[in-house]
Amino acid sequence: PRSFSAAELVRAAPAALQPYLRLMRLHQPAGTWLLYLPCTWSIGLAAAPGCLPDWRMLSLFGVGAVLMRGAGCTINDMWDRDYDRQVARTASRPLAAGDISTFQSLVFLGGQLSLALCVLLCLNYYSIILGAASLSLVITYPLMKRITYWPQLVLGLTFNWGALLGWSAIKGSCEWSVCLPLYFAGVMWTLVYDTIYAHQDKRDDIMIGVKSTALQFKEDTKQWLSGFSLAMLLSLCMAGVNCNQTFPYYSAVAAVGAHLAHQIYTLDIDKPEDCWKKFASNRTVGILLFIGIVFGNL
Repeated sequence: PRSFSAAELVRAAPAALQPYLRLMRLHQPAGTWLLYLPCTWSIGLAAAPGCLPDWRMLSLFGVGAVLMRGAGCTINDMWDRDYDRQVARTASRPLAAGDISTFQSLVFLGGQLSLALCVLLCLNYYSIILGAASLSLVITYPLMKRITYWPQLVLGLTFNWGALLGWSAIKGSCEWSVCLPLYFAGVMWTLVYDTIYAHQDKRDDIMIGVKSTALQFKEDTKQWLSGFSLAMLLSLCMAGVNCNQTFPYYSAVAAVGAHLAHQIYTLDIDKPEDCWKKFASNRTVGILLFIGIVFGNL
């Protein structure tokens, strides 16, 4: 039977389109989920008591997440095409493999950003300015791995912008006592999953001079991940207290803690396939929290 996985759908697309779909990573939706889920938390927390989250806003942010993750990956691959050729896992990426030119990818980037702007313009003025402000992070993040051993922190600041934007899209501005702890929790979460992700490439990264938290933490990785996870859970509790969340929310925070503990305890940082599996399982973490927020608000 034919499966309907994202990878299958990309393979079924016309051959001329496939490099573009792979450039925006449509065949690997894990990253899109990780960008989208902090938006859903924020939209859920901003819903009026007794109400479900605004499904139109959830849909709009879903489209925005696909486009902005695609744009981010395109920018990343344009910066990194020479590095990507030297790493086994990334050598087949469309730009590194020469399937499309830098100019074609630039035009494609312009198209994605134009569509993402259309999504942003559906929001209120405060959110339009706030959303546009994230673009500087999107553009500079790919350069960070050449400069610092903490590019994962910059990715966290970039990838969790939706934790601010979702709230302001509903309420008209940010309630910082809720939005900042939620954003900080998201940043800590990214440090967990992207450090795990970076362990896949550490041997290649050492050879080509690319930096990451995986290379910074080395054998102490699990202690660091445990610290980030604890900081995430405390921040989620703070956000919950500041917007009067109820038992289902804190149950979900506990479930998130259990999931992260299991991930970290069973992680084998020297097995790339295990690192990928643990990284991708973080979608469940985000969904658990969203479900807790929805039920905690009813």
